[in-house]
Amino acid sequence: MKILYLVHRLPYPPNKGDKVRSYHLLKHLAARHEVHLGTFIDDPDDEQHLPRVRELCTSLHASGLNPRTAKLLSLRGLLSGEALSLPYYRDAALQAWVNETAARVGFDAVVVFSGVMAQYTQGLNGVKTLVDFVDVDSAKWRDYAPEHAWPMSWLYRREFAKLLGFEQRVAREAACSFFVTENEVALFRELSPGQALNLAALGNGVDAEFFAPDPARASPFAADELPLVFTGAMDYWPNVDAVSWFVSDMLPTLRERFPSLRFHIVGRSPAPAVQALAGEAVNVTGTVPDVRPYLQHAAAVVAPLRLARGLQNKVLEAMAMARPVVAAASCARAITADVQPGLQPADDVAGYLQRLAALLADRAAADAAGRSARDFVVGAYSWGAHLTGLDRHLEAAC
Repeated sequence: MKILYLVHRLPYPPNKGDKVRSYHLLKHLAARHEVHLGTFIDDPDDEQHLPRVRELCTSLHASGLNPRTAKLLSLRGLLSGEALSLPYYRDAALQAWVNETAARVGFDAVVVFSGVMAQYTQGLNGVKTLVDFVDVDSAKWRDYAPEHAWPMSWLYRREFAKLLGFEQRVAREAACSFFVTENEVALFRELSPGQALNLAALGNGVDAEFFAPDPARASPFAADELPLVFTGAMDYWPNVDAVSWFVSDMLPTLRERFPSLRFHIVGRSPAPAVQALAGEAVNVTGTVPDVRPYLQHAAAVVAPLRLARGLQNKVLEAMAMARPVVAAASCARAITADVQPGLQPADDVAGYLQRLAALLADRAAADAAGRSARDFVVGAYSWGAHLTGLDRHLEAAC
């Protein structure tokens, strides 16, 4: 099949949550079909990876996107009455490429990754579209509003309402819309009462061959420290909130019992609020060439996310590296409803402290829990098994 694949960020390298999913979706599609990729590059460092992406595509258009400029241009939405996320990702060159390629190639189907990219499909009449929303993106703006003062609280509530309306229109027109978990499907239905929508869950996977312990892999930690690790893109607000909350409300108590404990925040583009956390007890790494040494040699991994839902790749990757994880209960439930010793849920400060203290105090038990975690994700979270769900809908669409 001839497929147009639209992604809001270059789907390589797979070094953050959305790029992990979009890359594996690209690789899956390219193994079976002719893929024409339209996307953005919002990080100049990613330009070096264009040759790798071109290997997977029949054709590729990647428009540059400067986040600072895009934020300013997104304010046009206040005048047009639309969600600010839409002009943020609006580009005349990309639209022209889509129109020209559609006329020349004749697409059999369109796969959209991230709802905002559906704005580029409006002129493709008669071509079936599948949309991978991943999460209910509009709902995150609703969740942000109470955490911020006016006028940002007003702006976030407005973005929630406007973007939700756009998402609903896209879902009504799509052959099928996907979300990462059944809980996200249920949330979108709840927010869209009375609307006839074809929705399905399409879970994430993990590359368990890449994310695997290696006895020869050196530790990045000092020999006399007890390392606790958080991974993620550190300019993403839910991650910033998570590590800030952990350092202020939990780390001091844990350090009283475990004086050698050091919290490592591992991830690209740390925001100023994250950089300010660095000190004797906290290491902020910034971008690292390989996250696996930090995961493999961690005593435990923590994911105290208060403002994120859905299935977290960072949790699956840590589990695949055979490390025990203490995560927000909502994130743990998205992965499994069953009790897993390698994935322990927590709802509040007391819960995190109790579970982490138990793991840190008994390293043998923690290692056993980590092995159990890897066994679980190897069996339940292969990318191939999950993406067959997309294949069924793609064939039905055509």
